[in-house]
Amino acid sequence: MKILYFGGQKSGKSNAAAAATLNLSNTKPYYVATYDNSYDDQAMVERVTKHQQQRQQDFITIEQATDLTEVIEQGQTYLIDCLSMWLFNNLACPEAELIEQLRQVFSVDCNVVFVINDVGMGVIPMDSQSRRFVDLTGIIGQFVAAQCDEVYRVNFGIPQQLK
Repeated sequence: MKILYFGGQKSGKSNAAAAATLNLSNTKPYYVATYDNSYDDQAMVERVTKHQQQRQQDFITIEQATDLTEVIEQGQTYLIDCLSMWLFNNLACPEAELIEQLRQVFSVDCNVVFVINDVGMGVIPMDSQSRRFVDLTGIIGQFVAAQCDEVYRVNFGIPQQLK
């Protein structure tokens, strides 16, 4: 089973995705943390710490900021939180390479719950790097949604199934 949860910042998508992941797994699932903690951003460190405290009893954490294929194995259950951070860490990679990496993840017989931010409903960013991030988030979000068995939009902590 492959499931996607998406929504805006602080929409509740991570909590909904974590609950779904726990429901899918008969054993302790894996939490694939994609944040690269090398940016010296104290606010992000606080967010990561909060996420770690929320999940520490329920998940086995794997930190993987760039190559998801290195951690996904057959027969396991994973929560990848989140694809937006993974994209941010891989902005220099060609789009085709990112999609190929995701194809490989989808080819593994396992449960994966993906989380991605919905960032495409605002204005077009002025700088090229921000535009690339927004564009890639939309492109990757469309690819993942098309491959997933279920897709949920989360607003204010309320998941709505779209697929």
